[in-house]
Amino acid sequence: MLKTKLKDYKIILASGSPRRQELFKNLDIDFSIDVREVDEFYPPTLKGIEITDHLARLKATAFKNVKTNEIIITSDTLVWMDGIAIGKPANLKEAKEMLLSLSGEMHEVITSVCFTSKNFQEVIHDTTKVWFKELNEAEIDYYLNAYSPLDKAGSYGVQEWLGCIGIDRLEGSYFNVMGLPTRLVYKRLMEIANG
Repeated sequence: MLKTKLKDYKIILASGSPRRQELFKNLDIDFSIDVREVDEFYPPTLKGIEITDHLARLKATAFKNVKTNEIIITSDTLVWMDGIAIGKPANLKEAKEMLLSLSGEMHEVITSVCFTSKNFQEVIHDTTKVWFKELNEAEIDYYLNAYSPLDKAGSYGVQEWLGCIGIDRLEGSYFNVMGLPTRLVYKRLMEIANG
């Protein structure tokens, strides 16, 4: 359906995240992957959605001379709790500290998606509230040793073991927590395709 409508466009997903790539495949559209390095810096005055919007736009700056039929899609996800941005951990010690801080608490997962073409740039975003049960140290240690938390905002994957046993409830989009608000991306691409 959307695949047919987008046949005149070249969709480029600028993300190395296997979760985002998988979710994009699930939208059943043709796309290519082109990941370019960007220094992910943001001013310390930015809060929550302002941070992810800024970083999603920043990632698009790596693409110069976008062709008429191209749509570059860049994205950023972070965990926001008590006014503090929690990104990806630098090491396992930091990952453990992050998970201990999330234990028994509610946090927000914010994802921004930037659509860049030759003629326009637009950012959409979504926020999901996530409640964790009280995680014990043995559970956290098991997860850190058995899985790969270092490439994930907040040190966990909602679709992995810790998400399965640790999340009490979600308010909002599950897929947003995985790293892509799929329904909003689909809606926006449909609007672009329909002109």
